[in-house]
Amino acid sequence: MLHGWPDTAALWEPQAAAFSPYFRCVRFTWPGFEPGAPRKEHSLDALVALCEQVVLQVSPGRPVTLLVHDWGCLFGYNFAQRHPDLVSRVIGVDIGDAGSKAHLDEIGLKGKLGIMAYQLWLAAAWKIGGGVGESMTRSLARKMRVPAAPEALTVAKNYPYYSTWTGKYKSSRPFRPLCPMLYIYGTRKPFMFHSSAWVAELDGKPGSKAVAMDTDHWPMLRQPDSFNRLVLDWLGSPISTESTHALPADL
Repeated sequence: MLHGWPDTAALWEPQAAAFSPYFRCVRFTWPGFEPGAPRKEHSLDALVALCEQVVLQVSPGRPVTLLVHDWGCLFGYNFAQRHPDLVSRVIGVDIGDAGSKAHLDEIGLKGKLGIMAYQLWLAAAWKIGGGVGESMTRSLARKMRVPAAPEALTVAKNYPYYSTWTGKYKSSRPFRPLCPMLYIYGTRKPFMFHSSAWVAELDGKPGSKAVAMDTDHWPMLRQPDSFNRLVLDWLGSPISTESTHALPADL
């Protein structure tokens, strides 16, 4: 269960409570996202390696299901593409083929400028650091109605934006799942993080589908009961008699 900005592993509390009777649920907080973490960049290779380390530790010899959101999507998708033998299914939340030509063409100039505006603001906040950087981070989070306490909005969490815009994550590519995937996305946003073509392609794959929810970027928090039921139904638990791969256990 891989979180994104500006969250921690605690993001998944409602899901861990709902899924743990049927699956083992592993959560960890990304480096730099822990309380009091220093302002430091972490490479894409290092973050993918961390995923690999956790999976090999908690599920040796058996692939896992990834549940990913926001930056957790980028890191988790790269892990799945580099280590397809370690991933049996993917549940992606609100980030699809973001950054692909199809996506950028579809959102147009307005969408591109919107993405640039908030991402470059947070990248600048990371670079500036200190009280000014944290003030910039918190002011943007208020405008975006981010579901996080002000004290959780530390400037250290902004490094993925800085790393992206300085080219350090340029090896990342839009995700094309090789395994079954459930994609859940919120519709109450100024622009989507996927293309219609990507969703249509996903819907055409056996065992995969995309589902829209009437929420913002955090459907798992805004409508947890509906989100959890959707995920459990897709996983085939608890009513299905099909064999399913388990999510790993809490760390």
